[in-house]
Amino acid sequence: MKAIILAGGLGKRLRPLTDERPKPMIEVSNTPIIEWQIRWFKQHCINEILICVGYLKEQIIDYIGSGNRFGVKVGYAVEEEPLGTGGALKNAESLLGGLKDDGFFMVNGDILTDLDPNALRASDTASLALVPLRSPYGVVEVDEQSNVMGFVEKPIIKDKWINAGVYHFTREVFEYLPEVGNIEITALPEMAKSKKLLGRRYLSSFWRSIDSHKDIEEAAKELKSSSSFF
Repeated sequence: MKAIILAGGLGKRLRPLTDERPKPMIEVSNTPIIEWQIRWFKQHCINEILICVGYLKEQIIDYIGSGNRFGVKVGYAVEEEPLGTGGALKNAESLLGGLKDDGFFMVNGDILTDLDPNALRASDTASLALVPLRSPYGVVEVDEQSNVMGFVEKPIIKDKWINAGVYHFTREVFEYLPEVGNIEITALPEMAKSKKLLGRRYLSSFWRSIDSHKDIEEAAKELKSSSSFF
């Protein structure tokens, strides 16, 4: 199986850390995000990885290289200018080579997770991983008389689901991709409208998107306490 890591973004929300290094090279528990992702794919028997690079690409290429030291085969699709998540995937199409019927995986370059991506292959339709929404705020619990009963720090809201940034696609996805633009606002809505996209719920998997300095700290703590993570 093949996988793509989208690692070409500017990471503006993590400045000044990303002034001198690309977002996927930000370290969580002393390991770059992109290394966590490669080891995660390897754990699930996904050994051919194509990394879409752009901003400060040399740092990623120098660190990951051919992938040999991680036990995988790595290639690179280079963006000469920012293309967005959809454009980056389209730019990588020719480098994927002949795809088998089982398609390929894709992950955003700022995601840490232990979910099993192979569960997304249950259908020949494109699919995306869904995880429960985590409240960005603490929640106050009250009874019917408005008495405060307690406080819950940033609970998981289990009846609301968000895009986990992990996908399984067939070659059909390239029919929907823009030359420049984000897949979340171009291809995915069109695929959903055409009933070409399934959502796979992961209720209890570890998942964290690294979007802020606080996310780095919280993810490091969660990794230490997650027995399921390698």
